[in-house]
Amino acid sequence: MSRPETDLLDSLSAELSQQLKDRVDRALLEFIRPNSASQFAQDAPELAKFREAIAQGNPKDDLEFLRSFREFVPTTNYEPYRPFIAKFFATPCKEADVKNMFAPGLPYFLAMSSMTSGKSVKIFPKYRPPPHLLHHPLYLALPPSEGITLSPASLKYSQILQIDCEDGQSKQVTVCSLSIGFLRMAMNWDAEHDNERLDLWLPGQTDPYAISLVKSYRAFFVLNALFALADCRVTIIRFFFANVFVIFLQYIEDEWSLLIDCIEKGIIPDVEDLDHLRAPLEVIFFLLVTFHSAHKVTQKLFRPNPLRAAELREIGPPGIQGWAVRVWPYLTKFVGITGGPATASVPKACQITHALGPSVPTQSPGYGSSEGGVAITYHKGDPKTDFKVVFVDVVTEFLDVYSNEPSERVLSIWELVPGGHYEPVLTTRNGLWRYRLGDVVTVKGFAPDDGLPVINYLHRREGGLVMTFGTTCTESELTNAIVSAANRWIGQIIDFTIVGDDRDAPITYGYLVEIGGEIGNDARMATQQTFEDLMAANDEFRTAFWQGRARKPTIRLLEKGTFAEYRRQKCDKTSVSISQVKVPVVLSDLKFREWFLERVMIEL
Repeated sequence: MSRPETDLLDSLSAELSQQLKDRVDRALLEFIRPNSASQFAQDAPELAKFREAIAQGNPKDDLEFLRSFREFVPTTNYEPYRPFIAKFFATPCKEADVKNMFAPGLPYFLAMSSMTSGKSVKIFPKYRPPPHLLHHPLYLALPPSEGITLSPASLKYSQILQIDCEDGQSKQVTVCSLSIGFLRMAMNWDAEHDNERLDLWLPGQTDPYAISLVKSYRAFFVLNALFALADCRVTIIRFFFANVFVIFLQYIEDEWSLLIDCIEKGIIPDVEDLDHLRAPLEVIFFLLVTFHSAHKVTQKLFRPNPLRAAELREIGPPGIQGWAVRVWPYLTKFVGITGGPATASVPKACQITHALGPSVPTQSPGYGSSEGGVAITYHKGDPKTDFKVVFVDVVTEFLDVYSNEPSERVLSIWELVPGGHYEPVLTTRNGLWRYRLGDVVTVKGFAPDDGLPVINYLHRREGGLVMTFGTTCTESELTNAIVSAANRWIGQIIDFTIVGDDRDAPITYGYLVEIGGEIGNDARMATQQTFEDLMAANDEFRTAFWQGRARKPTIRLLEKGTFAEYRRQKCDKTSVSISQVKVPVVLSDLKFREWFLERVMIEL
């Protein structure tokens, strides 16, 4: 539940400001001292002036080292890192060629970006952090809980790289999503021995280990739904992106009869592509002792349960308000990103709230990206949107989005102003140097206990669709406009994306929308309201319209199931984790653009 936000400070005292400076300096030194010996730091042209400054001074002087960092390290994007990361994909890959590439040693895994924008995948090597940090919330893919957690986890990976080591042995490095990599790292699960763990069941989880290896998109959701519905003891629902929970509910609704029959009979449904996973799923073993151990006992858990099936039949499929608490009466919390980088899931927030009911609070797991974890949930504010910056995985600096100063004017956290709009710049434990994240956040204030800033995510800095007339509406402006119009005129949005509509001049924002249920009688009014909302929200758009350089947005409705099929294809095509597939607010992938347009039913 949201709490009063009056505890935040509007400014920092001299004492808190000094404490922050000391904390930042210590964290920066912890990261860049060892990483300055990496191949990237020694060879990247972008760090040439930094290397020169260090060589000319006293390299052991911490203050001088930090001064050189702040003066000579420029902001970076992904391009400087690309040729160094490419060395991991060479065949053969020799240890000497990739050791100490960005940080000391070899990475534990390589994290894939989720490619929301439709651009090519980005890869970020991730090194094992110090042991005491493995249980920090930023690294815990499955945080422990006292009850039963519904948190479907996929261990699907893109590929396994083999590094030939100098001692004649080889090391396998998995290329996968960040959440999968963190889960494997926390549990010491290498992909090579996946099939030896098929009869494991993590304590406190609804899904047995074998489901995490299911490759079929539909089968993954159907099986997770089966085991979750069969267990009435669920206390926490956790989905990294909250919109995946809506997909989960859609599969429950679509497969309701099948799921209830399977619970009644105690059988695994005949879903596709199970192969060798069917046998261990048919005889499930119960996992005992603690969260950090894995024991197997020969007790079949999933057995015929006609009583539970009858309870579920009486409740019915998802649809009624508070459906989740009727199915899981002990449910106390929902964890998942409903805003921030998952802006496209905003239309689903109402569906999630409706399904959970008013008694179940929601919170976000934190704020960050594949590049690094920036902030954790600030529970003294709104746990869905308020995040407190921390120095565990990254040290974050900022660029003032509206500043007239050169873009290289990097601000430290004690220079931030509440209400200001900033782009985070990350220096990470894993070897990124002043990396521009591309997001825009606003500062709400400073935590009174330690002075750390509390931020809200707003949108991608260049996430809007740049029109030929040179204006850009932000993702949040574009999202708010269609959500408001749909709620009033169209109906319940399942999902949407935006393409450039160039069927007439000038180009405009072309909304592609899928709705659930019947279309509203006055749905055509939605286009006018969306236009009016964008005019009110964005001065540049309004000016361009009156000058004849912009026109009203368009709205086209898509066939039912379009976005579910998009996610399945995206998952199969890219090997991104099933739980990480997102729908971009603005779609730049030309092939998928044409694919969506082929599924247009009507235009409003």
